[in-house]
Amino acid sequence: MSLPTLRGPRWVDVRVHRTALLAAGAVLLAAVAYTGWLRWAASAYPVSDDNCVVGKPCDSFLGFASARYLLDASMSKGSLSLLLVPLLIGAFVAGPLVARELESGVHKLSWTQSVSPARWLAAKLTTAAAFAAGGTLVLMAALQLGASDTIGRQWNLHWADRGVYEATGPVLVAYCLFAAALGTLIGFAVRRTLLAMATTGFVTGLVLWGLGNARWHLVPVQTATGPATEENSFPTGIPWNSFSMDQGVTNAAGDRFSAWQCLPKPQPGSSCPADTQITGWYMDYHPRSHFWQIQLIETGILLALAAAATYAAFRLLRRRTA
Repeated sequence: MSLPTLRGPRWVDVRVHRTALLAAGAVLLAAVAYTGWLRWAASAYPVSDDNCVVGKPCDSFLGFASARYLLDASMSKGSLSLLLVPLLIGAFVAGPLVARELESGVHKLSWTQSVSPARWLAAKLTTAAAFAAGGTLVLMAALQLGASDTIGRQWNLHWADRGVYEATGPVLVAYCLFAAALGTLIGFAVRRTLLAMATTGFVTGLVLWGLGNARWHLVPVQTATGPATEENSFPTGIPWNSFSMDQGVTNAAGDRFSAWQCLPKPQPGSSCPADTQITGWYMDYHPRSHFWQIQLIETGILLALAAAATYAAFRLLRRRTA
């Protein structure tokens, strides 16, 4: 959002909450600076064959085996912490931005200064959405700066991991836009700062958890099968970097069993009958190519939810100001 557009209620919102915005900006700059420094250090201090810094002991870089190890560990934890961003955005919009003004009665002053209720609410929503999307994109860029060459290649930075998946596609921005719209709706409906913040955080977290568990069922899995022998009882030949949803063994009738319950022989008390003859293996998986399909579907769901929350907020506004 350029400076010339910061007029009227938008300018007031930025002015009133300038401390929080400056603090958020400082956090963004610190994240980019820290990631850039680690990226430089990983190049300046390469890793030797024994996983130590060349010519130095393993604990020579801030107590870590190497700068690359510290970079990978930081990116893994940082990607997971990005899931907190929608919660923070939703809570801030619901509480300090909307509910606190309604609770204290400050909104009445705005409504008497040639600012209609609809314009007042629209200004808050668009301002919050713009800063939320912009800040999220900066954090995503910082993650890409630090982990662009390791995502999908490190065990702790797999493309389907929580945090990595959200932060490497448009879905994290969609979560933040949804949180801003939801916070606006709940803040206007509740009109109590702490209650609005808690409610928005809970609902946003519930959506994050629910869609995180459901996303891998939005696109059908691919299944690989093969004959099971003593030398080959588990999936082989699966596309590299795939995300396994389920795997095990089958009998001649095609019934599926957990491999550890049936191999090397059926275990007592397991779901694998004692006379089961294992004939093959199977694996349900998502190949790397499913990433963008699932991202776009999930993003569409979140944008639809954001649009619904925005519509509900304006409907409630019209009802209360009619």
